[in-house]
Amino acid sequence: MAESTPSPAPSSAAVAPRPARHGAFHRLTVAAVDRLTDDSVALTLQVPPELRAEYRHAPGQHLTLRRSTPEGVEIRRTYSICSPAPEPGGPGPAQLRVGVRLVEGGEFSTFAHKEVAAGDVLDVMVPAGRFVLDPAAAPDAGHYAAIVGGSGITPVLSIAASLLAARPDARFCLVRSDRTAASTMFLEEVADLKDRYPDRFQLVTVLSREEQEAGLPSGRLDEERLKSLLPALLPVAEVTGWFLCGPYGLVLGAEQALGALGVGRNRIHEEVFHVEDATVPAPAAASAAAAASCGQVTARLDGRSGTWPVREGESLLDAVLRNRADAPYACKGGVCGTCRAFVVRGEVRMDRNFALEAEETEAGFVLACQSHPVTDEVEIDFDR
Repeated sequence: MAESTPSPAPSSAAVAPRPARHGAFHRLTVAAVDRLTDDSVALTLQVPPELRAEYRHAPGQHLTLRRSTPEGVEIRRTYSICSPAPEPGGPGPAQLRVGVRLVEGGEFSTFAHKEVAAGDVLDVMVPAGRFVLDPAAAPDAGHYAAIVGGSGITPVLSIAASLLAARPDARFCLVRSDRTAASTMFLEEVADLKDRYPDRFQLVTVLSREEQEAGLPSGRLDEERLKSLLPALLPVAEVTGWFLCGPYGLVLGAEQALGALGVGRNRIHEEVFHVEDATVPAPAAASAAAAASCGQVTARLDGRSGTWPVREGESLLDAVLRNRADAPYACKGGVCGTCRAFVVRGEVRMDRNFALEAEETEAGFVLACQSHPVTDEVEIDFDR
């Protein structure tokens, strides 16, 4: 996940294992820093034996990394795990690898590129996220596809590698969009998948700002282009699950293209990595009564509950954080889904949501960082 970041998963996509303790951080040693492109690196983190069970992860999950600036400001950023998931029933991973793309003005990505070195120790939250695919739950001869942009390759690399290794009958088609060949992350890792699974892994690369000697013409992967491209690549109607990951514009265009091609919403799984505010519709205006409501929140977290007042204009997450510093969060922008909670009682409104699927919101889940109380009393559960 890039510097912001996920979304859920129905049917064949598994319900990802939830950590035993929400928001738990551990100090992990950086084993290696590998430069992937001029503006991206991969960080390999060493997991000691006593923590490996806590860092078991499903293909597609992410890690939240934390640091404090010299001024004492805490910064959290979420990055997807690109390494394959450990085998079921086996020990947890000895190492975890994440990709970090440099974001202009990004405090953590700049730190990762300029300061982090092998031997350093970082605060790392246990894996989270529901943009996942469980190979064990995949149907026989399952056919999967992904449309990714830029660093959106990161979780999909883990998903594809884990699926193809675990299921000899599975197929995977990867459509990836990058600006130029030089800016393409994990080139060698994707090429290795093609070499290992030539009959089951299909790769299509589109460069938006550079012509290729062979392959598709350059240009953006927008809705119209995808509507004509996808049916020429694979039997769209037979694909078991579609995984869309990258910038908001690409994910939205791919979702609309698939909808126009007759793909059911329950077969589409999304994770947004970067949202340009100018491209996103403004949140619907809240009623005057809702906007003025403060009330109180009761929150259940790791088996313990508490009730606290919500200050005017404050989100439910911020109200809980004033009293429970271990409340789970990362981006606070409605993108990563780390603060997902279930509304047990009362009514809330969300400013924006790029992490929860319609099925989740209909079931009563919200993003605590974007939620404000509408009723005087609200009860939420982070443990669901």
